[in-house]
Amino acid sequence: MTREDILQPQNLVYSKPRLMNDTGMHYCPGCSHGVVHKLIAEIIDEMHLQEKTIGICPVGCAVFAYRYLDVDWLEAAHGRAPAVATACKRLWPDRLVFTYQGDGDLACIGACETIHALNRGEKITVIFINNAIYGMTGGQMAPTTPLGMKTSTCPYGRQAELHGYPLNITDMAATLPGTAYVSRQSVHSVAAINKTKRALRHAFENAMSGKGSNLVEVLSTCSAGWKKTPVEANRWMEENIFKLYRLGDLKDQ
Repeated sequence: MTREDILQPQNLVYSKPRLMNDTGMHYCPGCSHGVVHKLIAEIIDEMHLQEKTIGICPVGCAVFAYRYLDVDWLEAAHGRAPAVATACKRLWPDRLVFTYQGDGDLACIGACETIHALNRGEKITVIFINNAIYGMTGGQMAPTTPLGMKTSTCPYGRQAELHGYPLNITDMAATLPGTAYVSRQSVHSVAAINKTKRALRHAFENAMSGKGSNLVEVLSTCSAGWKKTPVEANRWMEENIFKLYRLGDLKDQ
């Protein structure tokens, strides 16, 4: 490819991943879910695993993920995606099995399933979308909500003495003997998106080669729940969320 080819406008237009269905997304403007969906679709296509992929979606904003990605999906009860993924991977060990969960689902009602599946070293990938709030049900405080952040259930801001401290479940996962790869990324910029794609692919490759359990957290925005524009939400995340949850690989065996 020549320099002139690269500079042609048509080569700068993003094309929809092949495994994305022609279905309009229900996500709010500025939501990070759509970006992560596209990355997953690209990676599965590049790894030639469309016919060998099983995604597990529980309750939450991503409950309709099966409408957008053309792979096999199973719906799990709230928080139980890691348990369902465990069964799938043990029944079909040659499959790529991943869960796609929000912070309320994974770190609250599903905390037990998450920790024990990761600690057992199940050959799965857990994709953790963390926007620090219950985005689907009205913007309530989540286990990951930072101190001082206002939500519909802590309108004066989260207080440690009243609500407890934010739960950093990804750092916790990095200490478990069953985890092979634990990473925290974001999709707030092009550079960040590229890093997230590399992390997701690495996790998928680990799971397929049987290296243990894998967790990729993606720090995300919730413009509707945070009551901010997409631009404001990205800026607020950089200034506040990144201080609490540091980006990068936490464990890579």
